[in-house]
Amino acid sequence: MTQITVATINLRHRADRWRQRRHLLVAQLLDTTPDIISLQEISFSIGQGRWLRNQINARLSASKRPYKLVQKRKHHWQYRGEGVGILSNLPILYHDYVNLGYYGRIALRANIELPTRQTVDFVATHLHHVAHDHEARQEQAMLLTGWLRDTRPVKYQIVAGDFNEVPEGLAIRYLKQFFRSAYELRHGREPLATFPTALYPTNGWAGCLDYIFVSPAITRINHAAIFCDKPATNDDTLYPSDHVGLIVTLEVE
Repeated sequence: MTQITVATINLRHRADRWRQRRHLLVAQLLDTTPDIISLQEISFSIGQGRWLRNQINARLSASKRPYKLVQKRKHHWQYRGEGVGILSNLPILYHDYVNLGYYGRIALRANIELPTRQTVDFVATHLHHVAHDHEARQEQAMLLTGWLRDTRPVKYQIVAGDFNEVPEGLAIRYLKQFFRSAYELRHGREPLATFPTALYPTNGWAGCLDYIFVSPAITRINHAAIFCDKPATNDDTLYPSDHVGLIVTLEVE
């Protein structure tokens, strides 16, 4: 059995006090050092993904493997300043992506080699954000699952990100026909809420929008929790992001 830890966090690009919260984000990622991390809302205009990789690698202890970054902009000329990415301290054999439409949103896949020489597909994605467009996200979920099934399919798959949909939403129900939620497998339910934090005050609404899904071949979830959820010591409205992250430790046979 091989044990790996994976995570997801929405960076909220450079909005909402990025310069103040960025080192808080780095510190909380270093506290956990997942093997693979899904990043959403990366700002390409400020090189946010590369900055984050470099800052983490510069602070890692000598015993830790450095992270590599793959990232992809949105597939639409008007929104190319933002995209998704994957940080991995395990070898990346190849990566590709699929266009999910709706202003160029994509799913980015990295085929990652485990210490046992098995491989796992790790997918980072960020679905359509307009709250009432449930059918749009369901369509994106259909495109995503079809692509993973028909294009270089592998036995072990992990899909992580900000799905902009609550657990009872159409897209999440559709995805659960093919995958299982790691957090739900461990706890019997989804988190009560992953959005928002105090960084992004709303009118009182909160909900679970972020998930880590695993293929049926992955059966053992040893740990599943919220992370990147601690405010600054001197400012209880300053968080790493407007979302909290999810972190999962799982075993692959």
